Amino acid sequence: MLIRLSYIIFAFSFIACGGNPTSKSVPERQKTLDNSHPSVNQHVNAEMVLFSFGTFMMGSEKGMPLDKPVHQVVIKSFYLDRSPVTVAQFQSFVDATGYKTDAEKFGDSGVFDTNTLSWSLVSGASWKFPYGKDKPRAIEDHPVTQVSWNDAMAYSQWAGKRLPTEAEWEYAARCGGKNAGPFSWGEKLIVNGKYQSNVWQGELSAKQGNDGFETTSPVGYYGTTPCGLTDMGGNVWNWCSDVFQPYPGNNDPFLRNGQMRVIRGGSFLYDQNGENSFTVWGRASNTFETSLFNTGFRCAKDAP
Repeated sequence: MLIRLSYIIFAFSFIACGGNPTSKSVPERQKTLDNSHPSVNQHVNAEMVLFSFGTFMMGSEKGMPLDKPVHQVVIKSFYLDRSPVTVAQFQSFVDATGYKTDAEKFGDSGVFDTNTLSWSLVSGASWKFPYGKDKPRAIEDHPVTQVSWNDAMAYSQWAGKRLPTEAEWEYAARCGGKNAGPFSWGEKLIVNGKYQSNVWQGELSAKQGNDGFETTSPVGYYGTTPCGLTDMGGNVWNWCSDVFQPYPGNNDPFLRNGQMRVIRGGSFLYDQNGENSFTVWGRASNTFETSLFNTGFRCAKDAP
């Protein structure tokens, strides 16, 4: 329990960064796909966005040490879920398989208390009750949280999909490499007085709700990116398939830990790097068994 809690505390110090790299090529216009899978409940058959193969410049020279160097990456065509997996979709998976999440097996999970300003393992916290059994139940159209990387992998495989790679996630956040701005939706977090994403406002102790929500928001509430994705910054962190490690050419001291997996996109919760955590290039990580109330996932699928 102490080991798990130490990782949860570590997770609060998310890595984020800034920069403005550009793409070397522009792929075809994105298309959408109604992904059908005969063994999957209709809830899971959400639309996906097709990203055609291409190259782009990944990373940031202005960010944290492990966000460097900017480097060219070749991406094969793939589909990415338009939105994070919702509570209702995850419920369909559990109903069909009887799956037990890591949090349910451990009997507790990570919750940040905004009164004490600290993380703790809350007994009974799970995807059904993200803040504990004495708190409100998870809302169906909100992103599912309190799911570990293991849980996200299990769902993805059941749905006939997989988790996206870190490079795929960033390629999609950049709208197929075309977006050179800091955020998946554009240049600014607030446009005409309106927040463009579900994010923390101000310092750690600041009262929340200026963006409309104190915790998670319904998926798609803030609209779509230019290529049709929702929630690609803020709301919940997204698990990726990769082990977290330095980019090619990065010689900074780094102790590789095979248990650490990449998470992307930032969340509704305070981050010490502020707006940088919501950027298209911001990186963070957590252990594959860790579940938190601000971490979810979306699925990818190989394109023919």
